[in-house]
Amino acid sequence: MIRLENIYKSFGKHQVLNGVDLQVQEGESLVVIGGSGSGKSVLIKHIIRLLKPDKGNVLVGGVDITNLAERKLLEIRKKIGMLFQNSALFDSMSVGENVAFGLVQQTEIKKKNSQDRVAECLRMVGMPDTEHLNPAELSGGMRKRVGLARAIAYEPEIILYDEPTTGLDPIMSDIINNLICDLNSKLNVTSVTITHDMVSARKIADRIAMLYDGKIVKTGSAEEIMNSDNPHVRQFVTGSAEGPIQITH
Repeated sequence: MIRLENIYKSFGKHQVLNGVDLQVQEGESLVVIGGSGSGKSVLIKHIIRLLKPDKGNVLVGGVDITNLAERKLLEIRKKIGMLFQNSALFDSMSVGENVAFGLVQQTEIKKKNSQDRVAECLRMVGMPDTEHLNPAELSGGMRKRVGLARAIAYEPEIILYDEPTTGLDPIMSDIINNLICDLNSKLNVTSVTITHDMVSARKIADRIAMLYDGKIVKTGSAEEIMNSDNPHVRQFVTGSAEGPIQITH
């Protein structure tokens, strides 16, 4: 469903991605782990082409989107929902309007006819009857759930999660993890999640990929990652300050 081939990306003199190769199978829940500043967010933004690689190719559903024309790219983006790290809600819009935004923008549905779908998506994320609320009235966990409702509103085939549990307490993090698992199962979507939260990674992943020094250094099941003899992987999953440390700027 998703293929990244030899992806390089730098910002000025700072090389962030250094030849990333990664495949995501249809229906799979892949989690990309790595330390802060390792390039996880940069990687995931290439899948929806918010960023273009300096070198390499990105294929989504068999289509190379690397240099795809904007009109054709919009058709691919209709297949992708994304939950941003800060939820990216519009503060000037109500919860209902936020959830409907992508639905109205990306499909033929009229705004007045989107109410039933908005209500359905809010129920799916455990936020029924909240359409009238404003984002300022929501907790961090509630904002994440509204962002997730917006991501699934137009029935995407792929969902991207950018640090879905960052800033949340352990209980709310587990609620979000359960939601991700539940939605992946119910909606039969392909999902890619980036996180530095190993508790979350182990719960939601069919497969985990470790990003280090701009490359994928290890992929495998949660058990394989936890038992890896790669020193960078072991340091990350154990949370140890001993051993090799990657310094990022």
